Amino acid sequence: MPELCRKVSDHFPQYQMFNPAIPVYCITPDVDGCFHRFFDTSPVSPSGRYVGVTRLRDETRPPSPGETADIVLVDLTIGTQQVVAESRAFGTQLGAQVQWGRTDNELYFNDMQNGEWRPYAVCMNPFTGEKRELKGPAYMVSPDGRKLASPCILRTELTQNGYGASVPAPFLPYNVGTSDDDGLYVTDAETGECRLLLSFREIVAALDDSYRREPYTNGAFYGFHVKWNPQGTRLMFILRYRQPAGGKHGAMPCDVITCDTDGSNINVALTSAQRFKGGHHPDWCPDGDHISQNLAVNDNGLRFVRFRYDGANLETLGERPGSGHPTLHPDGRHILTDAYTHDVCAFADGTTPLRWVDIRTDEETVLARIRTLPNESGPENMLRVDPHPAWDSTYTRFVFNACPHGSRKVYLADISKLLGDDWTWNASSRRDASQS
Repeated sequence: MPELCRKVSDHFPQYQMFNPAIPVYCITPDVDGCFHRFFDTSPVSPSGRYVGVTRLRDETRPPSPGETADIVLVDLTIGTQQVVAESRAFGTQLGAQVQWGRTDNELYFNDMQNGEWRPYAVCMNPFTGEKRELKGPAYMVSPDGRKLASPCILRTELTQNGYGASVPAPFLPYNVGTSDDDGLYVTDAETGECRLLLSFREIVAALDDSYRREPYTNGAFYGFHVKWNPQGTRLMFILRYRQPAGGKHGAMPCDVITCDTDGSNINVALTSAQRFKGGHHPDWCPDGDHISQNLAVNDNGLRFVRFRYDGANLETLGERPGSGHPTLHPDGRHILTDAYTHDVCAFADGTTPLRWVDIRTDEETVLARIRTLPNESGPENMLRVDPHPAWDSTYTRFVFNACPHGSRKVYLADISKLLGDDWTWNASSRRDASQS
């Protein structure tokens, strides 16, 4: 495997406030309003040279239907930030779902036509401008770049604003009960064809009778986050239940469902009853068999936990307080996470830490402390800035969002010195881990 590009242009200024423990670079210094997608996909291209992000043109208010955001390509080697496309299907938290396919020539994001209000994925060569429109939307591209998995990204707005796309109210599709025409969608990246892999009716039919009793009555099931495991052998689907009156997302039943990529072997990995005690942000562990997240397992608040895809073997990972968007590093020893401004480990001045936690010793390093409180948080806090620290393919660098001067900026941090000279990780390492 060729060595990935690691050069960072001198044009990108280093962030120096509060004495970061590692090198941190602002990689969108010339463009305000930029943010990358989420903590479970890398915004860094397969070669390691480019970063794809979304740019809000107005950071002071939520977007109205038909407004446009920019798709920005960052060249880490020469230090440029270039608008390469536009999107009308974006949210304030995950943007236009900008992410990469198999090569640097495959940049995915969502778009839609005003008046039609049907989001669809675009696969673009950012260097030539050539585009292909797919019939299904992008939420997460599979590790091999061959498929896209997604909920209905219009309906996600009904359970939490900022994660889907803005359309006029009459075009928001509502579900009733256990819908048989909505659920988990998969799109073929080559043909562009989209199919409903699992309907909510099929999912609930595979679960026990508790999903046909309170609190799963009078409302409807909806989909939220969809995540491929690193090996591309399983899918995680966040199942939400919305009452007719709506309500805040935190009070909704929210279950973590897993299945094989053909839709079989449906399991409940974490129930709403467990989550209601306190917990959020599940993500696949590097082995593809386990899931990590924040969860309240006792009276001491959130902790980092790990459990199997079928809900078995729930264990606490150390005693440090949980926060933000945690991922377990492939070394099996460290967790990288951020924090919300209201978390116990946040500071009182609008700054929050990027945390590096050793789950064997409970030692913690604050990699960087940076402001994440924007000038305008918006209704329901939907304009907040979540760092969403996301690894590159080598697990030696990560990208995150922040707003040290009030406007959204994207940062690249290099953690290689904390991992040591012997650390290596690549696609073959991941395949070996999946077979061990």
